[in-house]
Amino acid sequence: MDIHPLTGEFLHASKEASYLEHKQGQTRALLGFTLSFCTVFYLGFFATDVAALGWGPVTFGLLCARVLVAVTAATCAWLAWRRPLSVRATRLAATIAESVALGCFMFIAVHRPMEFHWHAMSLAIMLVVVYLYIPNRLSHALAIAVLATTGFVVLAAQYSRMSFADTLTMGMLLVLVNTFGFLAARRYNHVSREEFRSHAVLQYAAERDHLTGCFNRRYLHYQLMGDPGGHGKPWLTVVLCDIDRFKQINDTYGHGDGDIVLRGFAHLLQAATREPVDSVVRYGGEEFLLVLPGTELGEGIRLAERLRQTFAATELVSSDGVTRLRATASFGVASVHLAQAAYEDPMRDAIAAADELMYQAKRNGRDRVEYLQLGALERTA
Repeated sequence: MDIHPLTGEFLHASKEASYLEHKQGQTRALLGFTLSFCTVFYLGFFATDVAALGWGPVTFGLLCARVLVAVTAATCAWLAWRRPLSVRATRLAATIAESVALGCFMFIAVHRPMEFHWHAMSLAIMLVVVYLYIPNRLSHALAIAVLATTGFVVLAAQYSRMSFADTLTMGMLLVLVNTFGFLAARRYNHVSREEFRSHAVLQYAAERDHLTGCFNRRYLHYQLMGDPGGHGKPWLTVVLCDIDRFKQINDTYGHGDGDIVLRGFAHLLQAATREPVDSVVRYGGEEFLLVLPGTELGEGIRLAERLRQTFAATELVSSDGVTRLRATASFGVASVHLAQAAYEDPMRDAIAAADELMYQAKRNGRDRVEYLQLGALERTA
């Protein structure tokens, strides 16, 4: 179980960070909407100040407090909507808005001491908003809510004319609101992260080859083909590689040991590339495709040559724990300058060229690298 039983957050910091980044767009939108909504109502309740106290210096002070809350909340809402706030900045904005609102609420309650029972109802609603509608870390929301509840009960005991029994009842009800608010927020955290985890599992299954962990052809066609340059990078290099005489490995040692060779080769490719910039795709049975955005031909050749030499020198342990498996691979490297090339589909053309180069490497003796820059007349092997 990798979800904290108390807070509902992921125990692993990296997984929690991935979840928060995934939800950040929704989080900022929710924060902006909730604070905008609260701003309108906080100002609207000034009518009750006038109804209770009439117009005077005290009422003007309460108006200033409400305006301060409105300006703070509106500013934080504007930042959430219009600026690409980080997770930490979003939580800071939520904490500031909540603290200012609750602090000013205490100020208003002290200046309307005859209505602490109504103020308690208002505080209960505000606590629900803090726990469930203003996105913040649960520990932060809990600390703010508990401090606000404690401060309010102390002020009620000091400034209101409520009996001890009424004050105690009010305090117990606020504790109940905090308890259920915390439990509801915890459950939301847990359910949301379970949903994220399930989505990640399904996405992994849809995009990855189950044997090697590399991307599959579906990911290549639906994700990589749409952005061949990798977010505007001018160069694109692809490397198509095939394990030499793989059928002979299966026939000699069995398919289980063949899978060991496949996984070992895939691990080598993944370790040598830059995730998440580069992509390693299982292109066919024993064929793998490397998509290298922003990589020029020379860099692609050096990478392919390093992979060729390393794989040829690697010994893999067979399933019997004794036999040592060795194999070689052939590589085709094709590169294209996206800004200069007159190709309708540069990724597809580069893959087709790399495929032909890889078969040329097979014909030329295997365990070698062939390469080409698309658009250039010279080919070197």
